[in-house]
Amino acid sequence: MALTKRKALLLTLSSATIAATLTAPAAAQAAPAVPAPLVWKACATGPGECADLRVPLDYRRPSGPQVTIAVSRLLSDRPQARRGTLLVIPGGPGGSGREKLAKVGDELRKETRGVYDIVSFDPRGVGGSTQADCKLGEDDLEAAHLRPWPGPGGDIGPSVVRGRRIAEACTRNGGELIRSFSTANEVRDIDRLRQALGEDKLSAWGTSYGTYVGAVYAQKYPGRTDRWVLDSSGDPDPERVERGWLANMSGATEDRFPDFAKWAADPARDGKHRVAERAEDVRPLFLSLAARLDKVPEKAGGKQLLTGNRLRQELQQGLYADRDFERLAELIVSARDAGQAPVPYEPPHATSTEAAVMVGVICNDVRWPRSLPDYARDVAVDRVRHPLTGGMPVGVMPCAFWPDGPADKPTRITPDGPSNVLMVQNLRDNATPYRGALKMRQAFGDRARMVAVDSGGHGAYLRSGNACGDRAVTAFLTTGERPAQDMLCK
Repeated sequence: MALTKRKALLLTLSSATIAATLTAPAAAQAAPAVPAPLVWKACATGPGECADLRVPLDYRRPSGPQVTIAVSRLLSDRPQARRGTLLVIPGGPGGSGREKLAKVGDELRKETRGVYDIVSFDPRGVGGSTQADCKLGEDDLEAAHLRPWPGPGGDIGPSVVRGRRIAEACTRNGGELIRSFSTANEVRDIDRLRQALGEDKLSAWGTSYGTYVGAVYAQKYPGRTDRWVLDSSGDPDPERVERGWLANMSGATEDRFPDFAKWAADPARDGKHRVAERAEDVRPLFLSLAARLDKVPEKAGGKQLLTGNRLRQELQQGLYADRDFERLAELIVSARDAGQAPVPYEPPHATSTEAAVMVGVICNDVRWPRSLPDYARDVAVDRVRHPLTGGMPVGVMPCAFWPDGPADKPTRITPDGPSNVLMVQNLRDNATPYRGALKMRQAFGDRARMVAVDSGGHGAYLRSGNACGDRAVTAFLTTGERPAQDMLCK
């Protein structure tokens, strides 16, 4: 769900390599019932302190091999006001919590007035934690290839070939570590972290995919949650989970696009950024450009070129935040003005470890359909209903060829538990649409309240610029006061 320019939504160590890559052999790594306290030291890069947490590779074998979870924290700057620990749960799958904390930690600590020590972590496979590598080629790591963009006319053939190749590479090079990448294990790792921190309860701020991790934790360990904020949630339907989130991006992109169209047609824009004279002209212009670029090869004369799917990928990525509109508009204008001439393009790529975590989690969490004719039918229907995304959100992922089903049954979110969840959600989120968040809200019942924010883009708290929404979340985190009922911030 949350992606940087290097990341794309959507496996690696051989069994022989695991013993060397994990932190120690099984015989020497009996996991204690309660993990040892964390040993903190100054982070090598960025502010705050860092530590390593050891957790079981497989919780069914707690005394077996261990993996390392990299943790960071910012201590409260007002110790007399401190009431506990606030856990920042990163998005993704594949997002780095330590990286997020380095970026937003000071602002979050200031906003919450030192009420918490603020802690985050790199999930297994990410950043400073024990990593894996599917050994995918550079072509498969391109953002527009990791997502299953169909070929011209909705052809799923390229996605089938690539998805099978990625799944086979992960099977061939994989092992227990890739198999351990899942929401269920991240939730277990968080509870080990809670114990290592010496906390009876945690407060949390989960964003994007992190909202699902947070929701599952609140379902599995309701008595261990204090003040629980879920920012930009997806539909928690246990039959679909990540598959449903990806499919929902079709309508979510349509919801968000008018914000960009209005911006890109504003007379105040200069020539590099004004896509069309009227907002209603931006959409047909974009669709016609994408259709023309579908005829362009990805590479010619040794140079990478802008294609229809690369333009569509840039649109989906560029709608995450208003600050990205400028770059997206520049690209569209350059393609518009080039006419029939090819447009040079430098495609963004995920790192090999980012791809491994993302593919591992989404394929391990839920079973995906295997029928290729069904995928072809779904793509054909979706590209007509939602042409901006060209059928990609229902396309063929490597999960269609994944050899194993989920190790853990997906969790069903229910109203059972304390009433201590606050959801915050942009109305026009291009990744996790409001309609999906309503499903999460419904699943929690009276356990939750929702603050809907009349903004666009992905991520609401301290991101959308809506003061009303920020105040509501901050008040809940600092005082425990939650709206008596769901509310809308305009």
